Amino acid sequence: MDNCIFCKIVRKEILSNKIYEDEEIIAFNDIHPAAPVHFLIIPKQHIETLYDIQDDQQSLLGKMMLLAPKLAKEQGCQDGFRVVINTGRVGGQEVFHLHIHVIGGRERLSPMVHSG
Repeated sequence: MDNCIFCKIVRKEILSNKIYEDEEIIAFNDIHPAAPVHFLIIPKQHIETLYDIQDDQQSLLGKMMLLAPKLAKEQGCQDGFRVVINTGRVGGQEVFHLHIHVIGGRERLSPMVHSG
């Protein structure tokens, strides 16, 4: 996708603070971190949302999920971290290129859902 900011990062048209890259995936620090450790894992292939994952992309999604704890530990999250995939407008997705947020680096993260 020509105007997708994450596709531009994959094509090296926009610089990122990359922490991992292979032939299918790239991971880089979030430009607006919610915690001391906050990075994104994205597929190089443009997939708009989690809704758009196809059966033949199951191994790609699995690879991304297996990469999350490895990179989290390397980035300093020894006692836990949070993984978030916002999906669609209502789910809070801002960039419509599938991405996994990995967040941590604090003594304790705030609750995800507040009751009331």
